[in-house]
Amino acid sequence: MSVAVPIATLADSFCSYLKFEKRYSPHTVLAYQRDLSDWGGYLHQQLGVSHIEEVKPVMIRSWLASLKDQGVTARSLVRKISTLKSFYKYLLRTQQVSASPMAQVTTPKMGSRLPAFIKEEEALQLGQLLATASEDWKGLNTRLLVSLFYTTGMRLSELIQLRENQIDLKRAHLKVLGKGKKERILPLTQEMVLLIQSYRDQKKERFEAGQDWLLLTESGKKLYPRYAWALVNKVLGEATTVQQKSPHVLRHSFATHLLNNGADLNAVKELLGHSSLAATQVYTHNTIDKLRAVHRKAHPKG
Repeated sequence: MSVAVPIATLADSFCSYLKFEKRYSPHTVLAYQRDLSDWGGYLHQQLGVSHIEEVKPVMIRSWLASLKDQGVTARSLVRKISTLKSFYKYLLRTQQVSASPMAQVTTPKMGSRLPAFIKEEEALQLGQLLATASEDWKGLNTRLLVSLFYTTGMRLSELIQLRENQIDLKRAHLKVLGKGKKERILPLTQEMVLLIQSYRDQKKERFEAGQDWLLLTESGKKLYPRYAWALVNKVLGEATTVQQKSPHVLRHSFATHLLNNGADLNAVKELLGHSSLAATQVYTHNTIDKLRAVHRKAHPKG
């Protein structure tokens, strides 16, 4: 190429592509931006490289080695390599480079990490705890948040963005917009229908009309991730023994418990909003262990 293009300029162009054309979530785009910024900073400060044409495979391996020396985990290294592979794929497609140095960069092996989930008996304890939650607004939010996470398996971002017009209590379902703006319908139990209706009624009494978001804080503002995370963290700490205490644990529990009780894998995939079956298959770990235990106990040669 005749004109040397700064890495930072190309990184900005790539992130704009992810945001506006691929419609990635702000959180995902920010993760790409951070990885590319860290990489570009290392190349400039340590190697004196600022333009994409100057980057060689050995420079990328040097950056990854430095991160490993700093104690960065294999999982994080894999994510950073994935970021660079996606970046160079974009550069090849837009003819900003003629070859990708990532073809000569190997991905470190990584042990699989199973998703954390609560036990089914702990789910019952959780339900009992929620039934006795305080009747103040924070107590109501805790009850509705945790119940929605566990009974629908939706993501935190999806729940935060849930609007009143996405909920159909007569048909007992709600619509969510998942990754890539893909819409899916999630069924509601009768208990959830009553809980949402009660929450709505009290919201009308407490706050002024015209609030489009389903969930609001005590001040009547739209719920934000840290608020939701804190409520879930507190109640999981009180009712369960799980080490991780985030909303995602309830999503994992939703999927694991469905599969343990005979749900079809493809159906769970659709409920979770996964784009591929491989992403859902990680939840079959406990099902297989359970079947193995049954086999050992019941089979004549077990």
